[in-house]
Amino acid sequence: MRFLLITHLQNARQSIRANRMRSFLTMLGITIGVASITTILALSAGANQIVGSQIDALGGNIAVVRPGTLSESLEEEVSNLTSAQFASSSLTKYDLKTIRETPHVEASAPLMVLKSTAQSGERAVINTPIVATTQELALISDLKLEEGEFLDPDLAHPTAVIGTQLAVDLLGTDQAVGRTIKVKDQSFTVVGVLSRTNDPINYNNIDFDNALIVTTDSGETLNRGINAIQQINIKADSVTHLNTIVVSLNKALLKNHYGQPDFSILTGEQIAQPTGRIFTAIAGVSVAIAAISLLVGGIGIMNIMLVNVAERTREIGIRKALGATNSDIVYQFLIESLVLSIFGGVFGYLLGYGIAFSVSMLLTFDAVFTWEIAGIALGLSVVTGVMFGIYPAARAARKDPIAALRHYN
Repeated sequence: MRFLLITHLQNARQSIRANRMRSFLTMLGITIGVASITTILALSAGANQIVGSQIDALGGNIAVVRPGTLSESLEEEVSNLTSAQFASSSLTKYDLKTIRETPHVEASAPLMVLKSTAQSGERAVINTPIVATTQELALISDLKLEEGEFLDPDLAHPTAVIGTQLAVDLLGTDQAVGRTIKVKDQSFTVVGVLSRTNDPINYNNIDFDNALIVTTDSGETLNRGINAIQQINIKADSVTHLNTIVVSLNKALLKNHYGQPDFSILTGEQIAQPTGRIFTAIAGVSVAIAAISLLVGGIGIMNIMLVNVAERTREIGIRKALGATNSDIVYQFLIESLVLSIFGGVFGYLLGYGIAFSVSMLLTFDAVFTWEIAGIALGLSVVTGVMFGIYPAARAARKDPIAALRHYN
């Protein structure tokens, strides 16, 4: 058996070397497909990892309350991230009051987010994340200031804190304290500039470098007087008290909502789940698109193997006349198909590794490569080789040896 395998491999090598350009073009489809899938999976894993590391860095005393349950549809989560107005929510001011009155809660901050156009003079930045919150957000999410202060609800006129990149894009400088910005015909005085975070991916689902942060009162005004809290961040006074807070809040909020469990209290890895689900879904769609290249590569393998079978009809007849069984013929052509697909998969994985590494240098997180990703890449190559190689191999095995011997190329 081992001898036969070595013989089949040697024959496969000779066949590939005899048709180098044809074999290269056949492997190219597999290579592109596997490279695309590897790149997408590696970048998706890196995005999910950075959210988890951010939560770990904040310590184990952070909890988040979100509307709906953990089984909410992905469409609703995406809608909350991209809505042009504050998304509807089951969370209320009364829930925020209940949270603040819960023992061992050190700080809590509501979050309402919309996308709108920020203007200053002749300049405007569309789709700017407008975040309505309180001063406690800086403490809970560890937001640092380059200058100024984090909101001032006591001032008579509306105030705002601006992200560094938004300040540069909108005002032409990061020295923005005292400048005026207009959103939906409402003017805000900048009282603080956030230090650059370089973390557009975080558990708050907010790119703070490009965001404009306003008070909750200003947020209600922008939202036509409607308070729509999309998230409440909570910081416990110690890690040991976090579970106690969660249990107490589950009971209290359930009472606020008249027994309807239309909210979720998340801790630890649960906080990153919605963001992770979004990246997983995006990666899934992207992988499906990339799989088309793999399908094209598989069809290419089938076509090249059918051509090989036609060209080597006489060889098949001679081998059968010398005692080769149908199984021997099937194994011969199936191994040739597998060799092409596996080599294409290996090159594709290496190419995907290089592309993901290069792309990650332009992003704020690193691509993550695991044995699982390597296994998926090579596994897809093997499956493609078998699926698209079995028909040509079976067709070769069915050839009549006498008719095959009469065949001339």
